Amino acid sequence: MKTTLIGSVLAALLLLGPGTTPAGQPKADAGRWTAKRAKAWYAQQPWLVGCNFIPSTAVNQLEMWQADTFDPVTIDRELKWAAEQFGFNTVRVFLHDLAWDADPKGFKERLEKFLASADRHQIRPMVVFFDDVWNPEPKLGKQPAPRPGVHNSGWMRSPGPKAVNDPAAWGRLEKYVTDVLTTFGKDRRVLAWDLYNEPGNEKQINRSLPLLKQTFAWARKVNPEQPLTVGLWRYDKAFQQLNDYQLAASDVTSFHHYGNAKDLARLIGELKQHGRPVICTEWMARTRDSTVAANLPVFFKERVGCYNWGLVSGKTQTIYPWGSKPGSPEPKVWFHDLLRPDGTVYSEEEAKLFRKYTAAAREKDKTPRPVGAFSPRTPLLLSPTRGEGERQTRHPLPDFESDRVCRP
Repeated sequence: MKTTLIGSVLAALLLLGPGTTPAGQPKADAGRWTAKRAKAWYAQQPWLVGCNFIPSTAVNQLEMWQADTFDPVTIDRELKWAAEQFGFNTVRVFLHDLAWDADPKGFKERLEKFLASADRHQIRPMVVFFDDVWNPEPKLGKQPAPRPGVHNSGWMRSPGPKAVNDPAAWGRLEKYVTDVLTTFGKDRRVLAWDLYNEPGNEKQINRSLPLLKQTFAWARKVNPEQPLTVGLWRYDKAFQQLNDYQLAASDVTSFHHYGNAKDLARLIGELKQHGRPVICTEWMARTRDSTVAANLPVFFKERVGCYNWGLVSGKTQTIYPWGSKPGSPEPKVWFHDLLRPDGTVYSEEEAKLFRKYTAAAREKDKTPRPVGAFSPRTPLLLSPTRGEGERQTRHPLPDFESDRVCRP
């Protein structure tokens, strides 16, 4: 099934003009940045290039952030590899509400350590609060071991469908979002806030919309200095209401794409018509024609920020494709990820391309940019230019579990 929703969504927004939304949709949040402010902010950034990051020793977000398994040594080592071997200047990292709920003070201390580590390597993270993808019942404590050969077998949703679908459970979620944003909302080490990864996934669809709207409202009340966004990830008609709202509420436009370079360029062109900076927060699935050689030059040419899925092959096992069978051998062509656990690159050619384009962007960005809403706290390393069933845009849904369209 071909999906063409994004074009119709953008056409409707363009016809209605700035500050309006399609008929029947709520207007954008009152505190939303103007397009002018969003462009000024983006002009102050280097070309954003990075990856979706979780240390290789963590099977999911809880294992990353809980006190007993937080691993600052591995985090620092792997962030260093990201900066030195690829020129990355940003990463996208997923929090988890239960880790905060169990220990708000300790959780924030660990997040502070993560930010300090990233800052040492001139990396500014985009931070994700909620996620509708993969396992539905997250629990504190010891996390499940990876199932051999299975792509991302231990990843947990946040907060999970029971809480997403129960407004009576949102009180603690509001406290979580508010506390983290109040603590770090003026911290220049944080690049941006991605409030909700793939809302509506796992057959949720519009049932996730109320929490999505409420999360924007909580965040706007805090009013952080960094931009807010929620990425488009599925483009068929069932997701039109979600997509309309995400486009109307986000300060900067973000999206996921796991398809070929031609389709990527087309989607970027359509998204740019919305009049705001465009950032791809998930890409690269080698066996689906989303490759470094083909797609990275598109991001560079368009100066669109990009985060491929995965850095170091580890407990998430995302070198295996979506829907991989238990016990599958290591694939000859990795699906995601760039490095082996010892830091050696999966593909030296890919590493060279990342270094080539990030170096080119650093050189290009020596030209002073206009003063924006705010500047980074410290000088940054300038550089150019995730899944579930199939996060590819404009492609048929996968044969397995077609409701899972775009996951890591």
